[in-house]
Amino acid sequence: MSEVLRLEAVGKTYGRTGPAPVEVLRGLDLTVARGEVVALVAPSGAGKSTLLHIAGLLDTPDAGRVLLKGRDMTGLGDRARTEARRRELGFVYQFHHLLPEFTAAENIILPQLANGTRARAAADRAADLLDRVGLAHRADHRPAELSGGEQQRVAFCRALANAPSLLLADEPTGNLDPETSDRVFAVLMALVRETGLSALIATHNHALARRMDRVIRLNETVA
Repeated sequence: MSEVLRLEAVGKTYGRTGPAPVEVLRGLDLTVARGEVVALVAPSGAGKSTLLHIAGLLDTPDAGRVLLKGRDMTGLGDRARTEARRRELGFVYQFHHLLPEFTAAENIILPQLANGTRARAAADRAADLLDRVGLAHRADHRPAELSGGEQQRVAFCRALANAPSLLLADEPTGNLDPETSDRVFAVLMALVRETGLSALIATHNHALARRMDRVIRLNETVA
């Protein structure tokens, strides 16, 4: 399988010029293959979010390289990194971050319009994604009219709106109760499998982690 993401000897230190620098990542190597779903498990403060930010081109490493589909992203300028994020990456966070004044469908349409997709095609794509996650009947509802699980399913659809190569998710079910978390995670996994994309998903839930293809534990060995 070809690689979608490769991190090579990545290091990150905060406060490097201060009296007490904090080394968050050191010499980290990580790969995600095409079509692979990888769980990232780490205790709080181990650098999980930093790793995701670097992989997602939201932050730059102090050492090492970030390659996306074989292309070295490390030295790119802000505009090129923004374009790569828009074209290749989808993001899901613990909180859904939906725009409250827009409907579920509009929240999925907007990132497509920003990416140059025509309005009709964007609406059709939003309708298809909502149907896949069982929310076609909620397309015209605003986030405040949706349950927590429904809001997060819309967030999944938004992350996949531009057909990215890699999904990065940071505790995507962390705000949900255990029963809802299990159902929503099942929807996420089905959506990832149906679309054939790769995913790096950070979670504290070991039961969910075991349902993925591979588990990576920071400061430990690859499982």
